[in-house]
Amino acid sequence: MLAEQIAPHLPELARCRSAEELKAHPVYRSIHPLVEQLLRTPETGDFRRAPAPARPRYRVVAWNIERGLRFEEQLEAFRSHEYLKTADVLLLSETDLGMARSGNRAVARTLAEQLGFCYAFVPSYLNLTKGSAPERAVEGENQVGLHGNAVLSRYPLGAVRAIPLANGNDKFASREKRLGSQTALAAAIDFPNLPLTAVAVHLDAHSSQRHRRDQMLEILNALESAGPVLLGGDWNTTTYDSSRARWAILGFWLRVMMGVGYVIRNHYLYPHRLFEKELFARLEARGFDYRSSNRLGERTISYDIADRRANQSLGDWVPSWCFPFIRWSLRNHGGKCPFKIDWFAARGLRCADPVVIHDLGLSDHDAIGVDLVTQAFLPVEIGQTP
Repeated sequence: MLAEQIAPHLPELARCRSAEELKAHPVYRSIHPLVEQLLRTPETGDFRRAPAPARPRYRVVAWNIERGLRFEEQLEAFRSHEYLKTADVLLLSETDLGMARSGNRAVARTLAEQLGFCYAFVPSYLNLTKGSAPERAVEGENQVGLHGNAVLSRYPLGAVRAIPLANGNDKFASREKRLGSQTALAAAIDFPNLPLTAVAVHLDAHSSQRHRRDQMLEILNALESAGPVLLGGDWNTTTYDSSRARWAILGFWLRVMMGVGYVIRNHYLYPHRLFEKELFARLEARGFDYRSSNRLGERTISYDIADRRANQSLGDWVPSWCFPFIRWSLRNHGGKCPFKIDWFAARGLRCADPVVIHDLGLSDHDAIGVDLVTQAFLPVEIGQTP
């Protein structure tokens, strides 16, 4: 469907300079139903080689794998890393399907096939370019151009569904033009002794704190009001309003005035305290616990002023004159700044032994993990937040 009915129109649509212009384009109006069908239909498969046994606890890992750019090394890590190889469920953000930057692989499907897992993948975006600044120089062209989120499991998956989220900014106002929006992926995990809904969550990076809160509310509103649920993924809780470069720049100077060291210690690593507190308050109001399922105050990503790739991506929307000021602000911190933006939140579950895995170095994000203890399952009835 993509190759025959949508792809021939993409070069023409790529000339649009805003989402408003795109929506008014007669070609887009004619193929919009097909695009929506493509972006809202999860892909699933089962490559399990034998049934997995019941366990007293199950291990879940959430990881933004940065498109699968280092796929072979990531696959080897899933097979041999002391912690990753014991995971029963993987909640993966930023998985490509047919993107030149990741070797035109079906990243989620290939991982599941190689690991012997079930999988579900839902695209968030159909890319009209090869990606961000460093990715546009990659040789070759996109064969499909999809990018989204995935759930992989040693146990059967059911009730797989996409939860589309409203966009935080205009995806056609930059050089990385994309159709679609961030989309969470929910799936029932058929553990023998613990019914569970797992949700792979990736909130918008270029958005405001309020918008990230509202995206989380969209996810919560789409879930059943009872039963155990685990949310996990990249929530982009940077503390910044990054919906526009000007707001991010003003936010940067506010944090400089607050004291860079103070903000790192008290806010970048604890975004729930102030800048992102409404998002976490909404979770708690719906019966979700994030405190026992995460290593609070421990980084899951670091910005390094010497990282050429990170600066190229940041330079897509932040003026070049900003970088000397960023370098100056981090002069007493080794040119690095840690953030906590990857999270779990659980309802009706007992979580134990949360971890952040720093020793991988195979993505711009660290993987996070948590164990679910089966004996402590307590059904919870949750009302609606006013």
